[in-house]
Amino acid sequence: MGQMMDNELTIQQVSARTGLSVHTLRYYERIGLMEPICRASNGHRAYKEYDLEWITLLMRLRATGMRISDMQRFADLMRHGDLTISQRREQLEEHERKLLVERDELRQTLLVLRGKIEYYRSLEEAQPVLKPDSQHG
Repeated sequence: MGQMMDNELTIQQVSARTGLSVHTLRYYERIGLMEPICRASNGHRAYKEYDLEWITLLMRLRATGMRISDMQRFADLMRHGDLTISQRREQLEEHERKLLVERDELRQTLLVLRGKIEYYRSLEEAQPVLKPDSQHG
């Protein structure tokens, strides 16, 4: 990773690395989720390592259900620097609490599913084996 720090990446390379479409990357920049990306001498976007790190955070927040408007608020707080550190921490803690509740709900659902799966397995084991041609629908 050290060597890449000095390298600039094109929007296509960032798209390939992150799995986000070029359209989405431009959209994130347009709506203020990202600072305007520096331009290379040819006028094309030149992404840096810190841009990739920020994009990775945005992707994680989005994948875990954070609304775009909340992501924009977080990005805006970032722009205001150190004065907003506490607000950013609080916003991330709020999101973390939501994710912990969701995790607990998923665990409970998995327990119910496991019980149901085991129940069906026990029913299957108790049934006589049917020939494929005798099974209907």
